[in-house]
Amino acid sequence: MSRPTVHQLVTGVRAGDRAALGRAITLVESRSERHAEDAGALLEALLPHSGQAWRIGVTGVPGVGKSTFIDAFGGWLVDRGHRVAVLAVDPSSQRTGGSILGDKTRMQRLSVDPAAFVRPSPAGGTLGGVASHTREALIVVEAAGYDVVLVETVGVGQSELAVADMTDFFLVLMLAGAGDELQGIKRGLMELADLLAVNKADGDNALPARKAAATYRSALHLLHHADDPWTPRVQTCSGLQGEGLEEIWQAIEEHRRVMTEAGRFETRRRRQRVHWLWDRLDEGLRRVLLQDAAIRPLLDGLTAQVEAGLLPAPEAARRVLQALRR
Repeated sequence: MSRPTVHQLVTGVRAGDRAALGRAITLVESRSERHAEDAGALLEALLPHSGQAWRIGVTGVPGVGKSTFIDAFGGWLVDRGHRVAVLAVDPSSQRTGGSILGDKTRMQRLSVDPAAFVRPSPAGGTLGGVASHTREALIVVEAAGYDVVLVETVGVGQSELAVADMTDFFLVLMLAGAGDELQGIKRGLMELADLLAVNKADGDNALPARKAAATYRSALHLLHHADDPWTPRVQTCSGLQGEGLEEIWQAIEEHRRVMTEAGRFETRRRRQRVHWLWDRLDEGLRRVLLQDAAIRPLLDGLTAQVEAGLLPAPEAARRVLQALRR
């Protein structure tokens, strides 16, 4: 079977063809140089049809119940007429790049719902707990007509900053009953969060969850900047029982209204586009350094000297950049 053309993929994606959608994302995720031009043409054609969706990042430590929550929340949104895409990132082996890709099996409702699309992608060792081309996949699913995009991160490392750089609303799932809640809070995470939701607030854990929410609420109050038009919220929810989902969506809607009226929504989108550019430049320059026949031997030699403690890393970097300029 021949590979579809860019025009065929664009037509298929715009028509909501799931096979074309999957192939399009595979193309933009490809690291092969021979696919780069087609991927660029595809994204350029789809870009005017994107940008209208609600982009929501969901993060939290492993075990907090992200997949269960997203399955319940996404299903709740579908029941209310939305088309939901989930870009789920699975941890990858740093050595082989392989991943379990188990999120799709954990999202039993959304994985079979015709109004939903779940795309698990390996992180591939990328810093930030998001796949290296999550932004590109986001453009593709929006162009296919999905009006809510949920980006689930691994929830480790720099994932908080990475997801905030590509979404409009940052939802952080937390747990209760794990000791002193404040011990588990990172200041950077708290400053990025638009909403903290204490998950698994059901059964015997309902009361501890409410107490944890009160603790988080006090901490957020201390960190809130007076010039920020949005005051981060804290609430409880249960992905397993489907509780608290409507309140979370109401907060997301109110956040968009407040940020739009303050002129911050489009400013954030503009800043994210520039971050996307520099991310690709960083990735491309690294690839150039590794593939350039004239620079690679120099880079290998300097790397060996740095590894042996014979040369400071800044000086080695300066010499590589000097050679690149020549």
